[in-house]
Amino acid sequence: MAQHNLVVCSKCGGVNRLPSARNALEAKCGKCGAMLFSGHPQDVDAEAFDHQITRSSLPVVVDIWAPWCGPCKMMAPAYEAAANELEPHFRLIKLNSDNEQAVAGRLGIRGIPTMILFHGGREIARTSGAMTSGQIVRWVRDRLPTVAA
Repeated sequence: MAQHNLVVCSKCGGVNRLPSARNALEAKCGKCGAMLFSGHPQDVDAEAFDHQITRSSLPVVVDIWAPWCGPCKMMAPAYEAAANELEPHFRLIKLNSDNEQAVAGRLGIRGIPTMILFHGGREIARTSGAMTSGQIVRWVRDRLPTVAA
């Protein structure tokens, strides 16, 4: 049986079976037709967050942020640049802590920006504070070195 990844569409939440041999950067969602990887981390709500964490076989990096947070605004372009480098081996998403206070509370968020790396439905690592794109990429890869670069 061919190896595959389960990739959750950031637009509609559909779960897509993506063969490892296929070029993931060209893959589209079988449900809505959106590109599965765009290099632009999607801002997700609580339901989409839980779906990404529990249904995806890819490691998921979550940036918890708020629109009033200066360091969050400064890090946003770096996070997007990191997504361009880390996709399709990782899924990068954003969670607005103001809009999703229950999720932020459940995650024990005390300061923002905070990034959390999930794999297999559980938290692998977390860090707080603004980072450059290179620091983000290095932080992620250092925590899951077995995932393809």
